[in-house]
Amino acid sequence: MKPVVQLERTGCGIASVAALAGVSYRETQRVANRLGIFADDPKLWSETGYVRRLLKEYGVRSARTEVPFTSWEALPNLALLAIKWHKEGDRAFWHWVVFWRGPSGTVVLDSNRDLRNHERTDFGRMRPTWFIPVDLR
Repeated sequence: MKPVVQLERTGCGIASVAALAGVSYRETQRVANRLGIFADDPKLWSETGYVRRLLKEYGVRSARTEVPFTSWEALPNLALLAIKWHKEGDRAFWHWVVFWRGPSGTVVLDSNRDLRNHERTDFGRMRPTWFIPVDLR
């Protein structure tokens, strides 16, 4: 699995699904737009429905509920993580990333285009709030 860099400022959900599906950002963006999902819609990073719809479109199964983060060790082998969780008014927002225990070790695939390395291992700096287990089978 390889990281996909988001091409839009608020496209972390699209990029995370692209990484899980093994396709480009542009391809996932086209599929998302066809489904009425756009990166500038706050629902993409303040609700889970859009990301779940995109995952389903690519045949990626996701758990029906979010699981509170307790520790890195307690995470499943593959999950979508909500990091940088914060509130603006009454609405919660976050940044989507992919947690993966791969053959070369455990990484977080972070689509933030400002990062030099999109395969993060600086787990102490990230503050996940919750996660959604996903399954590629």
